[in-house]
Amino acid sequence: MSLNLRPLTENDYPAWIRTDEEAFGNPIPPHRRELFKELIDFDRSLGAFDGEELVGATCICGFTMTVPGGPVPVAGITAVAVLPSHRRRGVLSGLMTRQLGALREQGEAIAALYASEAAIYGRFGYGRASDNLAFDIPTHSSAFVRHAPVDPSLRLRVVDPVAARSVFEKVFEAQLDSRPGLYARTPARWDTFLSDQESDQGGAGPLRAVVVEDDEGPRGYAIFRIKLAFTTHDVPDGELRLKELVGLDPAAYALLWRHVLDRDLVSRVRTAQRPPDDPLIHLLAEPRHLNAAWMDELWVRLVDVERALPLRRYSAPVDVVIEVEDTVCPWNARRWRLSADTRQARCVPADDAEADVVLPVSVLGAAYLGGRPLAAVQAAGVVRELREGAVRQLSAAMSWDPAPWCGLIF
Repeated sequence: MSLNLRPLTENDYPAWIRTDEEAFGNPIPPHRRELFKELIDFDRSLGAFDGEELVGATCICGFTMTVPGGPVPVAGITAVAVLPSHRRRGVLSGLMTRQLGALREQGEAIAALYASEAAIYGRFGYGRASDNLAFDIPTHSSAFVRHAPVDPSLRLRVVDPVAARSVFEKVFEAQLDSRPGLYARTPARWDTFLSDQESDQGGAGPLRAVVVEDDEGPRGYAIFRIKLAFTTHDVPDGELRLKELVGLDPAAYALLWRHVLDRDLVSRVRTAQRPPDDPLIHLLAEPRHLNAAWMDELWVRLVDVERALPLRRYSAPVDVVIEVEDTVCPWNARRWRLSADTRQARCVPADDAEADVVLPVSVLGAAYLGGRPLAAVQAAGVVRELREGAVRQLSAAMSWDPAPWCGLIF
């Protein structure tokens, strides 16, 4: 099949909407179409055309993401869609390959995405870099441990989510550098996040919010919806759906969780996106009642290994020759010498040196944010060690605390 791949323009947006809705089988409400339009870098997004018909697309929204050591530019890949009539005909492969080449030409070293189907993106060199936890907590079983932190200077304030937006922004920015995977939110991103039309509510009513503060200012917030319900015997059986909870210190964090768990008329609290090392795991006296479910989250692709590896910091000194396997981006497929201490790093070609470790580029992407130890991948036979101890050394250097987590689909 002959395809024309070219950057999308705003004139292509209605066709892209139709393609996305058909591919995912999910209608996009009009207000969501306008919100999403403000997030896309059209000149860096690609469309696949069969004649005049748009049959596939992959979009980019650029942002700054925290990696171990600080913020770096990242290409957020989103809205990857191919019409059902054109699946398994090379459309996706053409789009993804062309996109990676264009990103390298534009100077981007790192790309990241959320995968609608996990099996797809490993083929293009993306690796599972972070995880989500979902909680389903019965409020009657949500007591905290006895030594849970308490700060008498803190107070809660119920706020209107629209009026309190500046507070949310301030708190979010204050913790932005604390965890790999978090990314800076533009005004358009906050518009989308706080959108509260009926189609956003999922039958759970309008957004609600509380702020925790002391005399110095806000220390955290929680944003949620409540779906009120009663049993046949008129016993309150409401469900609180937590959208986001951010606390800047342990006491503020604990107080916010106690608020959502103690809301009147609510019998359970559900949330779909919490970090894999969420402190709530250690606050709940009976952690089994978290009913936690694990899910992969961010997938990371090192577009340019030579540029990407020195952008982050390392937890321990490392000096290792890595042979990278990369069939999609051949400029990465060679030996690289990574030498780093805890302050700075270098990555240079080392084709004349013996390799210490051989691994696919997807494994480097998975480990890049610091949350994927390499030992398990080695045990699976995906990583090969040619110098004893090299995998352990590389894994220790790339590890980071806290665990990576993004928390908001882009």
